[in-house]
Amino acid sequence: MSASTSSSASTTAPAKRPPVVRFDNLIKSFGDGPRVIDGISLQAEQGDFISLIGPSGCGKSTVLKLMSGLLPLTSGEIVIDGMNPVNAREELFYVFQEPTLMPWLTVQANVEMPLKIRGRPAAERAAAATKALALVGLSERADYYPLQLSGGQKMRVSIARAVSMSPKVLLMDEPFGALDEMTRDHLNEELLAIRQQQAWTAFFVTHSVAEAVFLSNRIIVLSANPGRIHTEVKVNLPYPRTEDTRLSVEYQRLVAEVSRLLRSVERLKTKTAV
Repeated sequence: MSASTSSSASTTAPAKRPPVVRFDNLIKSFGDGPRVIDGISLQAEQGDFISLIGPSGCGKSTVLKLMSGLLPLTSGEIVIDGMNPVNAREELFYVFQEPTLMPWLTVQANVEMPLKIRGRPAAERAAAATKALALVGLSERADYYPLQLSGGQKMRVSIARAVSMSPKVLLMDEPFGALDEMTRDHLNEELLAIRQQQAWTAFFVTHSVAEAVFLSNRIIVLSANPGRIHTEVKVNLPYPRTEDTRLSVEYQRLVAEVSRLLRSVERLKTKTAV
């Protein structure tokens, strides 16, 4: 009896899973210039949707470029799924502000292209692209060319291209910034619906407070000159989120709170510039 009790008592809880992404004291300067990013540290767990928001020049897009390995760090460390950014490139996908579609390729071929570059077999590419286009509601446009698509449809193709890769980390740099508000709202809802099916971790840059609150479970408010974390806001609105979410009192309260924080860092930027 006592041996059984001892064995039960010695049972340990499973080890905590390490974060998918870790920033440790990130610093970035260009040449001999001043620091653009200064001392940013954070951790992201699987499934986190993190929006970066702040005044122009606070380094939001620079953070994504550092994560993707497009820019080198001056000092500090970025770890993505246990690897540095260069080695982790196959674990992430970057969605830019513009759809960056190749006009001479069909929608289907545009979605297949990253898979083709990575050497995936033709049948696998076709199946992944077909599934991704279905997720974004563009199955019937697979044989169209970019010139035949609206702005919102082009961005859907860009998102389909990203999700066809089944990334662990999705980087998005103001992907809906050029779209009208109604189209943006619809694409926000569609993006979260895809996220329910693919548990990637997202880092999303936006200038829209309402968009950040709707999409995210965490919002990082950055100050500028240099870019530092000013505040983190937790967004505890339940998923899935719909158009009704935008009508809720808690959603509107969070939009007001983040807007106030954004105005405060804008004032700090003005004082620093003076």
